Amino acid sequence: MGKKKRPRIVVIGGGTGMPVLLRGLKNLPIELTALVTVADDGGSTGRIRSEMAIPAPGDIRNVIAALSDAEPMLLELFQHRFSEGNGLSGHAMGNLLLAAMTSVTGNFNTGIKEISRVLNVKGKIFPISNENMSLHAEMEDGTIVSGESNIPLSNKKIKRVFLRPQPVKPLPHAVRAIEAADLVVISPGSLYTSIMPNLIIPQVKEALRDTKAKVVYVCNVMTQSGETTGFTASDHVQAICDHIGEDCLDSIIVHNEMIDQTIRAVYAEEKAEPVKYDKERLLEMDLEIIEGDIINHLQPTLRHDNNKIASLLYSLMDKK
Repeated sequence: MGKKKRPRIVVIGGGTGMPVLLRGLKNLPIELTALVTVADDGGSTGRIRSEMAIPAPGDIRNVIAALSDAEPMLLELFQHRFSEGNGLSGHAMGNLLLAAMTSVTGNFNTGIKEISRVLNVKGKIFPISNENMSLHAEMEDGTIVSGESNIPLSNKKIKRVFLRPQPVKPLPHAVRAIEAADLVVISPGSLYTSIMPNLIIPQVKEALRDTKAKVVYVCNVMTQSGETTGFTASDHVQAICDHIGEDCLDSIIVHNEMIDQTIRAVYAEEKAEPVKYDKERLLEMDLEIIEGDIINHLQPTLRHDNNKIASLLYSLMDKK
């Protein structure tokens, strides 16, 4: 008897939501691939980008850390951020290592592969593109805001986001991973600045439409000021559909429990509120809805519970 093939799960995203998802998935008997945004331009990442003209390393660094089985001390070193007051101030060690490995190997993706090997990473990590690209937003009032870190600060309603220089070429491995997947997961995270930059690359958009895999979106639990103020769950979906077409998403995972008042109060200071779960409209959109209590109640900040999400996603494999 041949060995049963492991299901192939591809996660697309960036920001803080993606590593949480990956930490849960990495221990499952699956072939895991992470496709990560490189449109970030703030802080250490932004400085490395402009000085070395490489794609943004920050989100990749966090994904490597999430999927690594290295010694804790080595991981702490990789995630170490130098304090203020010297030439290295604010830089994350892992960003510098990724930049150095890109110089040594001559290729950003090869650099990621080598560092993944050193840090004993489970699964494959690909940047969505090998190119140094920048994100721009057209606001409802017609103004254009340039730069991933500037977009939420304008506090205007976003009409659409787009990438420059055009055409942005995706990494062929990334497109092939989507085409060959059994399940594609769009991770939670900043909708317009961490998630969309991956999805709007033309070949990625086509691969999402053509893949035989089920495509599931793990919806954000809280809104984000300057990006998704007042958004319901279906508004998140609508924004994705407006950018990549109506027929790309099959399912959505939503949190359906009340959120603790003290946590709500903390988020209210950041002008964030729970994302309203509007079931009727989601059903009208012809989406399969997977709902549950999917947050980690033991943490002071709101995070998806990586094990709950991982087992929910894994159970979708049986329904295929």
